[in-house]
Amino acid sequence: MANPRPVIHIDREEIYTNLEARMHYLQSFLDFTSRDVSALVTDAKYVKALIPAVVNIVYKKLLQYDITARAFQTRSTSFKGPLDDSPTEESPQILHRKMFLRGYLNKLCSDPTKMEFWEYLDKVGMMHVGLGRTHPLHIEYIHLGACLSFIQDIMTEAILSHPKLPLPRKIALVKALGKIIWIQNDLMAKWHIREGVDEFAVDDDEIEVEEEGYLHGKKIVGGSDEEEADPATPTRTACVGTCPFSGMGKGMEDMKIEEHDFAKKT
Repeated sequence: MANPRPVIHIDREEIYTNLEARMHYLQSFLDFTSRDVSALVTDAKYVKALIPAVVNIVYKKLLQYDITARAFQTRSTSFKGPLDDSPTEESPQILHRKMFLRGYLNKLCSDPTKMEFWEYLDKVGMMHVGLGRTHPLHIEYIHLGACLSFIQDIMTEAILSHPKLPLPRKIALVKALGKIIWIQNDLMAKWHIREGVDEFAVDDDEIEVEEEGYLHGKKIVGGSDEEEADPATPTRTACVGTCPFSGMGKGMEDMKIEEHDFAKKT
C-alpha cells in the first residue's frame, strides 16, 4: 500500500550548517505557520504589557539560587558600573540585565517572518557559551532551559487568565509563543550540545564579536530602559487604567516565589 503522504527530505548537513535551513525544518515540524504569525502580530500588545512584570519575576527567581546568581557577580557583560558582591534586584548589574531582558522579550513580539528574527535568537544562544562577546559569558544549558520554561509558564498563565481576550485568541497566542520559545530552546541547545560541529567542520573562529543588542552591526535590541515601541501598540503608560493586563501586571510584580523544601535546607 502506497504511503498517502510524501516523505519530506531534510538534509542533515544543512540543518547543522545553515541556520535558514534549520529554521525551515523546525517551523515545518512544529507547524509554525501564518496562523501563528497572525496571532503574534494581532495580540503582541497583550504580551508587551506583561513584560515589565515578567522581567521582575524572572530576576527574583534567578537570584533565589546561588548557582544562578553567581553569573551576576563577574563582569561578563558590557556593564561598566560597580558590581555588588551579593546582588539584589536593585543592584546596578541586575538593573542593567533587566534592561536587556526587556529588550529580548520585546524582540520576541516582532516579525518572525524576517530571517533577522531567527538570527537574533541564534545569537542569544551563541552569546551564552562565551562567543561573540568582548567579555565572555558562560551559562550552563540546564539554567537556560529552566529559565525559558519559567518564562513560558508565566506568560501562559497570564494570557489564559486575561479577562477579555476570547478563548480562541488566547489559545492561538499561547501556541505561537510556545513554538518560538521552543525554537529558542533549540538554539540554546545547539551551541551547548554542538552536534555536527566536528562532523561538518563548523568554525567558531569566524564568529564576529559585537556589542550586546547588535546583529551584523545593526542595533536591534534597545540599550536603554525604553521598551521597543510598535506604533500600533500602546505604551506602558498608555495601558494604565485601560489595558486589561495593567492590574494583572501589578499583581505579578508583587508575586512571591514559593520556597520549596529543598531551598530551605542550609
